[in-house]
Amino acid sequence: MKVQEDSNIQQKSQNRQTLYQKLKELFTYGIGGVLTTLVNYLIYFGLEFLRVDYLWANTLAWAGAVLFAFFINRKWVFASQGSWKKEFIAFTGMRFITLGVENLLLYLLVEQLCLLSGISKILVSVVTVLANYVICQKHIFGHQNRQKEKLQTE
Repeated sequence: MKVQEDSNIQQKSQNRQTLYQKLKELFTYGIGGVLTTLVNYLIYFGLEFLRVDYLWANTLAWAGAVLFAFFINRKWVFASQGSWKKEFIAFTGMRFITLGVENLLLYLLVEQLCLLSGISKILVSVVTVLANYVICQKHIFGHQNRQKEKLQTE
């Protein structure tokens, strides 16, 4: 009976630690996301001010934000210890998907619904931020966390 109680206490402690890690990851991702979005917007609106086409401005802003986000996410959010080259390839590869979606949505909002490009950029950013979190957490940096959790429970 005592052994089972100790096991239950240990399991609850591990569950609390896992919950704490998830909340910390989500919080730091949010802060990193705000900073990345700021980088993206500064580049985008700066280029738009210079009269660069909105789709080109978005693509260049995406490139700058992706570089910034990779380093923030790898070191600060997910504390990855994996191969940075493999993670960078996976990170940028997955982000190309969101760039395509973002440019398509921007085009539809600006050209089809006749919204201003700046307003469209902000609306599309919501979709992009959510998609990028899921992609990072599930496919790029999260695999190491799942491996650590698996080892801890064994």
